Amino acid sequence: MFTGLVEDLGEIVAVARDDHGARFTIRTKLAGDLSEGDSVAVNGVCLTATTIDGDSFSADAMNETLSRTSLGAADAGSAVNLELPLRANAHLGGHIVQGHVDGVARVEAIRDEGIARVLSLSVPGELLRYVVEKGSVAVDGVSLTVSIVNENGFELWLIPETLQRTNLALAELGTILNIEVDIVAKYVERLVEKPSE
Repeated sequence: MFTGLVEDLGEIVAVARDDHGARFTIRTKLAGDLSEGDSVAVNGVCLTATTIDGDSFSADAMNETLSRTSLGAADAGSAVNLELPLRANAHLGGHIVQGHVDGVARVEAIRDEGIARVLSLSVPGELLRYVVEKGSVAVDGVSLTVSIVNENGFELWLIPETLQRTNLALAELGTILNIEVDIVAKYVERLVEKPSE
């Protein structure tokens, strides 16, 4: 489990693709805290560290992951948000994030409002149903608060701290971002569904 509080802005230094998926090699200051087999959130996608080499680690992504997330288009030089799993004695500063991306959003508009940058995102309707104003959503692994929901998507206001510490500062019109909606909303929906007959 993760919290959506990014611990480092890493860099993909190599990508090896084949018919079965891709292996990403990522440079980060967190590499020394990882062991082979550890989980790490990469742009909100929970991956498993397969090798550790100095200041970098490698992780594999299967085709299912590549087709459902922005990692399918990631290449060497891409900046990625990284987070290690929540420790039992740590504060839950963001919200509950599983690292199971539900889909992707597209940046439709960007504007500056005082010290903040506002991103307008479009998302598929099947995901938008779980997004509520002032609720939490993970965007590229970053725990954020939704400011406005409209018929096509929602808006996020990014403070300078978020822009400094995450790759959301690099978002441009058309950028594709990973979205994980609040797991609580999905559980509530499942519980109130009528049983099938």
